[in-house]
Amino acid sequence: MLQNNANLKSTINNLWNTFWSGGISNPLTAIEQITYLLFMKRLDDMEAKREKDAEFTGEPYTSRFSGTYIPHFDDTELYFDKGDHPSGRSEKEIAAIVAENKKPRDKNELRWSFFKTMAPAEKMLEHVRFNVFPFIRTLNGETSPFTKHMANAVFIIEKPLLLVEAIKQIELIFQEIEKDAIKGGHAFQDIQGDVYEMLLSEIATAGKNGQFRTPRHIIKLMSDLVEPKLGKRIADPACGTGGFLLGAYQYILSDLVRQKDPSKLVKDNDGFERGSLSAVLTEEVKQILEDSFFGYDIDITMVRLGLMNLMMHGIDNPHIDYKDTLSKTYNEDALYDIVMANPPFTGSIDKGDINENLKLQTTKTELLFVERIYNMLKMGGVAAIIVPQGVLFSSSNAFIQLRKKMVEEAELNAVITMPSGVFKPYAGVSTSILIFTKGGVTENTWFYEMKDDGYELNDRRAEKFKEGGARDFGDLQDIITKYRSRNPEKDNDRTAQCFFVPKKEIEDNNYDLSMSKYQEQIFEEIEYKDPALILEELEKLEETIQAELKTLKDMIA
Repeated sequence: MLQNNANLKSTINNLWNTFWSGGISNPLTAIEQITYLLFMKRLDDMEAKREKDAEFTGEPYTSRFSGTYIPHFDDTELYFDKGDHPSGRSEKEIAAIVAENKKPRDKNELRWSFFKTMAPAEKMLEHVRFNVFPFIRTLNGETSPFTKHMANAVFIIEKPLLLVEAIKQIELIFQEIEKDAIKGGHAFQDIQGDVYEMLLSEIATAGKNGQFRTPRHIIKLMSDLVEPKLGKRIADPACGTGGFLLGAYQYILSDLVRQKDPSKLVKDNDGFERGSLSAVLTEEVKQILEDSFFGYDIDITMVRLGLMNLMMHGIDNPHIDYKDTLSKTYNEDALYDIVMANPPFTGSIDKGDINENLKLQTTKTELLFVERIYNMLKMGGVAAIIVPQGVLFSSSNAFIQLRKKMVEEAELNAVITMPSGVFKPYAGVSTSILIFTKGGVTENTWFYEMKDDGYELNDRRAEKFKEGGARDFGDLQDIITKYRSRNPEKDNDRTAQCFFVPKKEIEDNNYDLSMSKYQEQIFEEIEYKDPALILEELEKLEETIQAELKTLKDMIA
């Protein structure tokens, strides 16, 4: 897979360097522009495949490149020669030239395969910016979320040579993907998704209001814990680039592979079982998945990236929208079966903007998002949320009220504490995963202390390996195994890494959910020697040293 393909990694790094040296050094801006180019390439490839399939089967198919388009033409130079001097052309002559240059042209000219070899470079840049880019902005029709959020998107590549070099690097990336797919037996679409995820990892710098990208292995862990099924509605109220939605999507498809042919499942780099998506992605399954994933974000750039991220993974019309889910404009309650999220920490919202259905008396986003997620769930729906550790134990009234709500109005299934290094190098905050079922009854809550996530807990975050070279998955797989087999009658050793705590005990402790509150510490008794004996041993040692020094002096003399 991608992790082992040095050529692919190198080519992706070269692509980043191309944009950096071309004057686009902001990672978020660069990924947006790269995404547009990847999209143009992928669209051409997908349409070519569909056209060939239709030709082979004899079924009718209308390509997105069928028909004509009106080319862009700048008529400014018709009115003026070089400088500000009038050209001397009559209005009739100008109109004739404009009409000639604006004749409808074949849409096949908008394909990647057509413009990638255009020369000179200036002509290619003009064509991509003014003809191809406007075409992809309206690709899914005027009413689609994609078109809606692409309305103000801008193609900002201004240097012709930057575009030429970027196209060259993207061609090399796709060649490597194809080779990897053939040699490794992986689905082309799967590897392309990995490539896009690697590109997105470059924008993992901490942003405003505590926003930062959730590590992929933590998303996979949470997906395996909530076990989403085909046909369930899944949402993320602060989706960013769509990582949790993709985690659920990949789990569902792998689960379908498990049901169809378990032998086709393989363990990925973090020890999770995954199957080839193409093995089960039939038209029927694809149609169900189209209406399964819903994401919202207040950053329009993230919305665009999230839309394209899901589309790159095979979801043609994703439901990702620009919306503040804490505000009065959002009222989608009791609609979802599963919600997974890593909402912004340390943020706050204007009190007047808070949705009236959110009853907590606070403006802190880390609390309001948990209540929002509770409201979004159907009865029986399950949530998995990452929260800062302070949510578990803070004595402020709003914090206590939120914890009480999860214990009294839902079944609080699990509290999984994570080490502070999980989000390094971008943040050192200590976090936990909360899992609860709306409408359930809390009798006992399962606590687990994750000590190791399979990566070094420092700024390098390098993969860990056991003696002999095998990958060390840390506690990831142990968490899943023990969560699925948890038993309140057996898991009651308070000195263990995981155990149950009865609801009554949580209530009596002001709904404190910090694991350390209930853990029993084991203290080893250490016996020290008698001080008089230690002093006697030191005196003997000093006598020995003095004797050896005298011997050395006698030898020298």
